[in-house]
Amino acid sequence: MPDILVVEDNPDNAELARRVLTARGFSVRHAPDAESGLQMALDQTPDLILLDLGLPDADGQTLVNWMRRLPTLAHTPIVACTAWPEETAQRMVAAYGCNGYIPKPINVARFADQIAGYLREGQPLSLIHI
Repeated sequence: MPDILVVEDNPDNAELARRVLTARGFSVRHAPDAESGLQMALDQTPDLILLDLGLPDADGQTLVNWMRRLPTLAHTPIVACTAWPEETAQRMVAAYGCNGYIPKPINVARFADQIAGYLREGQPLSLIHI
């Protein structure tokens, strides 16, 4: 069962992601801020990190930068989940070093498939949104 770390400060968004993903067999852990997200990722390396870019203690760019500098997290897929306009989101996640993004509000019917797409073996990680 793939382990997903959701770093999201909005409890409703985190709970929605958890419900959708656990219904499809994913294991989901939640961190409400960058500091706890980093610590949780270090304690147990997730298969994928779903990251809100606007966190209360550090922005997404800072957190991705911290994670990419650590050998255990350097190649972990990081997918931004943001309500930013599409063009801005594409530029920012590429600049941040994310593997892609999923726009908010999430499409509940497709969300788990989007996450699974980033986890498929052999699939090149690229800037994908559906």
